Amino acid sequence: MIKINNMKNIKRRTFFKGAAAASALTLISPSAAFGSRANSAIRMGIIGCGGRGSAVISSIIGNTNTALVAMADLFDDKLRSALPVYNKLNSSKSMPDIPKGNIYQGSKAYLALLNNKDVDAVLVSTPCYSHPQFVEAAIAAGKHVYCEKPAATDVTGSLQMIRTGEAAERKGLNLAIGFQIRFATAYVEMIKRIKEGLIGDVINAQIFYFSGGVPVRQDRSMSYDEARIRNHFHFRTLSGGILADQGIHVLDVCNWGLGTHPLRAMGTGGNRNASEFGDTWTNYQVIYQYPGDVNVSFHSTQQGSHGGDVCARFIGTKGIAEAHYSGGVFIEGENRWDSGVARAGQKSTEEQRVAGIFLSSLHDADRNKDIAFINTIESGKPINEALQGAESTLTAILGRMAATSGEVTTWDEMMLSGERLDPMLDLEQFDKPAVK
Repeated sequence: MIKINNMKNIKRRTFFKGAAAASALTLISPSAAFGSRANSAIRMGIIGCGGRGSAVISSIIGNTNTALVAMADLFDDKLRSALPVYNKLNSSKSMPDIPKGNIYQGSKAYLALLNNKDVDAVLVSTPCYSHPQFVEAAIAAGKHVYCEKPAATDVTGSLQMIRTGEAAERKGLNLAIGFQIRFATAYVEMIKRIKEGLIGDVINAQIFYFSGGVPVRQDRSMSYDEARIRNHFHFRTLSGGILADQGIHVLDVCNWGLGTHPLRAMGTGGNRNASEFGDTWTNYQVIYQYPGDVNVSFHSTQQGSHGGDVCARFIGTKGIAEAHYSGGVFIEGENRWDSGVARAGQKSTEEQRVAGIFLSSLHDADRNKDIAFINTIESGKPINEALQGAESTLTAILGRMAATSGEVTTWDEMMLSGERLDPMLDLEQFDKPAVK
């Protein structure tokens, strides 16, 4: 359980509230908030209009009763390239274009968007260093929030996100963190069976995330700060490094499956074959110890031009539960089970796909996550993933801290460390009128 300052236990929040509790927290009804006409669209704003943000908002708009009414970014070229994409999303649902007055650029663009009364909910898809600040401001402004993972780059930011989650709960606002895997049907079913005891007592687990490297995008016209922001994955203070940005997905699955966070970690790693521009490591190997003497081996790499595999494997006294992004989700042992997702090496026909045979275990994750987020706004039954998201972020930070220090590091030591990564950015240099 997370401990803060004096190490008093914070109670885990119940993410889905009952109708009675929700009605006590909700200050205004969904119909009053979003218009009196039936089936009125929830009005979304997006902060951070890069590739990831555009992909997520496209999924949300495509899968739910929403319209995009405002956009904000530090860079005007991001706004220019994203605007026609966003207007096309609206047009496909017979919604109007984004008003020119609702397009915000610069270091204070996020605040201008949050002050816009037309915005009901916001997607925060900026580089990770800004997540705690932007989400706190969004909740303070009374907006429902969907924030991309991770919660933060450091311990201080993670604790800030927890406090913001508590504020959101008091206000009856939604705060979702972008762990879509928890909404993938195959993973949900596997974790359910683990918790029902189908693999017996979990003895240990093996998790890994292997991927290709992220190219550096740079030209001579960029200032050093601009080059760092546009290549934030290569800087630990901006992205948290590959554990926080990438490996966190399987770490979240591990916490989910085991129902808790680790007690301590030991690890190693390095920056072999790293880009000359940046300071993030290219590989980590960490051993986590969870309650009940359950040990977990974690391996993460991000380098080269080739892809890899992503896997969470739980080893129990009665069987093994295993989940791959592409390679199947199944249980072998006394209580065999298969999700129907094609296993490694298998190819599916069109008939099989129609029958529910998919090559990716994440085929319905985004859609399910989008619908869950919007449904909780419409129903007035808030979801709050701040604590869950912060715990998984802190699990990644624990592994990073143990590996970089070369010493066994406990959860309590990490929580009391006061770690704060300052990106030392001059953001006001980017303040200029947006080109619309």
